Amino acid sequence: MIHDQKKGSQLLEVYAIEIQMYTETKNNKKLKQLYQKALAIKSAIPHPRIMGIIRECGGKMHMAERQWADAATDFFEAFKNYDEAGNQRRIQCLKYLVLANMLMESEVNPFDGQEAKPYKNDPEILAMTNLIAAYQRNEILEFEKILKSNRRTIMDDPFIRNYIEDLLKNVRTQVLLKLMKPYTRIRIPFISKELNVPEKDVEQLLVSLILDNRIGGHIDQVNRLLERGDKSKGMKKYAAVDKWNTQLTSLYQTISNRVY
Repeated sequence: MIHDQKKGSQLLEVYAIEIQMYTETKNNKKLKQLYQKALAIKSAIPHPRIMGIIRECGGKMHMAERQWADAATDFFEAFKNYDEAGNQRRIQCLKYLVLANMLMESEVNPFDGQEAKPYKNDPEILAMTNLIAAYQRNEILEFEKILKSNRRTIMDDPFIRNYIEDLLKNVRTQVLLKLMKPYTRIRIPFISKELNVPEKDVEQLLVSLILDNRIGGHIDQVNRLLERGDKSKGMKKYAAVDKWNTQLTSLYQTISNRVY
């Protein structure tokens, strides 16, 4: 039994090193295989730092696959393990947990839990605390202001920076859906002003919402407005354009491959 535990713990240490390497090289296929093998080992009693590494890398892997909920679970486990080990990576994993929570559009604030609560006012965490508060209140200007004024603690982390556009899209989507509720017709320049983004970005957002079946209607290009209405009508139009765009991209790739 003790021999099995020791063997299992040593194996996890080896896996942790390899998992870190595959995370750095972005080899998600190998990373996934090792991650699943590591979690399947039940006989070991590893050092919490080792499990912290495995869970953190697992969280990053899930983020790359856009599996936000699984990523949040892994980052929370990584945070707890690093915390138990007294390792400073706990702060980073707490930031990543907040990030995953916002991306999965969860209404749960991770700082409400007893494990994370003591770090709520940590100088390194404070920006993320304020960010999730603005996010949950759909305060887009405040959200963008926090991002700009906390470059070191948020934007200077390449991993967080990768997902900022996704976050901004989520916030803008929530604000847009709320903004549109009372109207059957709404002008694109008005939305642009409220969201603080160019009109072309508003159009892209509206088209993606129509394609995702989250709103019904179509864009009147001449009068620069969204006409609310039949979901299927708008969807058919933009789905056809989307398909055409995909075919053009595919054709371009084929021609490029032949040329080069």
